[in-house]
Amino acid sequence: MPWIQLTVSAPEQHAPLVGDMLQGNGAMAVTYRDAQDNPIFEPPLGEVLYWQETLVTGLFPAETDLAPVLANLRKSRYFGDDLNYKTDQLEDKDWEREWMDNFHPIRFGERLWVCPSWREIPEPDAVNILLDPGMAFGTGTHPTTALCLQWLDSQDLRGKTVVDFGCGSGILAIAALLLGAERAIGIDIDRQALLASRENAQRNGVAERLEVYLPSEQPSLPADVVLANVLAGPLQELASVISGYVGPGGDLVMSGILERQIDAVQSAYAENFSFDPATIKDDWVMLHALRNQ
Repeated sequence: MPWIQLTVSAPEQHAPLVGDMLQGNGAMAVTYRDAQDNPIFEPPLGEVLYWQETLVTGLFPAETDLAPVLANLRKSRYFGDDLNYKTDQLEDKDWEREWMDNFHPIRFGERLWVCPSWREIPEPDAVNILLDPGMAFGTGTHPTTALCLQWLDSQDLRGKTVVDFGCGSGILAIAALLLGAERAIGIDIDRQALLASRENAQRNGVAERLEVYLPSEQPSLPADVVLANVLAGPLQELASVISGYVGPGGDLVMSGILERQIDAVQSAYAENFSFDPATIKDDWVMLHALRNQ
């Protein structure tokens, strides 16, 4: 089905109202993006932030007459004659197929690959994770996940117990198991993430060694390795919970952190952990620490 996009430039304080107006005038979907180059990496918990100059895009069926929509926008007190907009036609494509064609196997470290199921495995003798992007975060394409996968690839995990806190797709727990870990535990607040982790573990032949839990059900245990690829805010707020999983001398790996947040995150764990220098990739950080004996 072909579509037409109407994109309106709006100041930060008006962006959500413009989005509501587009939906009220028949837009099937509304998206917001930065008109310049001012990324928002981690808004405060519970808040939705917009950019100083926001592009608000409404998606309409191609046959929609946008003249009445534009007239209604001009009638509002926000624009009048100053309405800045553009329209774009979107051709009818098999978007899923186009997306699949651009998703390729990715290598992490010396021996670990993440491979979509519809692609040929580049190195059959390597450690290959079969993982299709789906309903939970974690495919290896984001720097935070990539940093954690590279760290796992460099470790001897044989016989170890690993906790994947905020497991998403289960990619880190599954990687650990394929790299030799004896047991992995995935924890997430999202039931869909737990379902995705189970399905991905089944696809990779490690389902019998992966356990998944909601936070309210999580077991109490000392793990050899704890991975927490979430965000700086939750890492600080849940420091006592996350620390509690790491056994004496155990490894703690945290990501989802920006360079400017390193000191704040480390200070939340400094009493019980000794940190290595931070590893940085595209403004994102991975922190590795050992729990004090």
